[in-house]
Amino acid sequence: MRAAPLIPALIALALAGQAAGEAWKQGYSRQAQQALNRGRAAAGGKGWEYLRGWHETGHDAGPSGAVAYEAWYDPVRYGMRVERQEPDGKDVHGFNGLGAWRITAAGKITGTDAPAAVAEARGEAFYGIQGYYFSGRFDAAGRYLGMRRLGAKSFEVVEVKPWNATARELWFDRKTGLLAREVAKTATGAVTMEFSDYRKIGPVKVAFHAVIDDGTPGGRHERTIDSLDFKPADRALFSLPRDLK
Repeated sequence: MRAAPLIPALIALALAGQAAGEAWKQGYSRQAQQALNRGRAAAGGKGWEYLRGWHETGHDAGPSGAVAYEAWYDPVRYGMRVERQEPDGKDVHGFNGLGAWRITAAGKITGTDAPAAVAEARGEAFYGIQGYYFSGRFDAAGRYLGMRRLGAKSFEVVEVKPWNATARELWFDRKTGLLAREVAKTATGAVTMEFSDYRKIGPVKVAFHAVIDDGTPGGRHERTIDSLDFKPADRALFSLPRDLK
């Protein structure tokens, strides 16, 4: 686990990588694709091509306690639905590839195709299914940032940007080949995600534990997957229910 003082160092590393790395291009650069191929091979290789659904349950534990969640993603084309059991009720949000929507625990319903909201939802759907392992399915750009060291470990770093969504740095452990962390830059700093407890589920390996930290007081929480299966979901699940529109 990393401590908050590492945040400035991570930001400096990211900026240095951008300066020295390849310019953004549509699609993945050759070096970026090679690095992603190595990461995918470590996590199951061609097994990712066989996935037609993604359904997980788990819980987020933060300073205010633990919250159970259930999530569905579509690894074939954009689709995402996340239900969280908040203290005051169930909060649900989703994305069907075109519009983003949410039903709060208080019952407030919103559905929008506004660019900012859709970009956020598209990014969540893309990274939730590790869309960078499906270079032919999701429109994204990727560039190679090179090698980085943090503590005693060495990482191969690729920056990926889904079309009309926020870029993230993907740090692959040079020893295991597995994705060890993501760094998402924001206007005020960076959000880091550290992954561990990889388990083989069906044809692929998935990290069952993640530590997410936005660098603010109380901004650190741990996410643990309790169950995971790859049964395809009904596409209607990803849209706001018709009787609520």
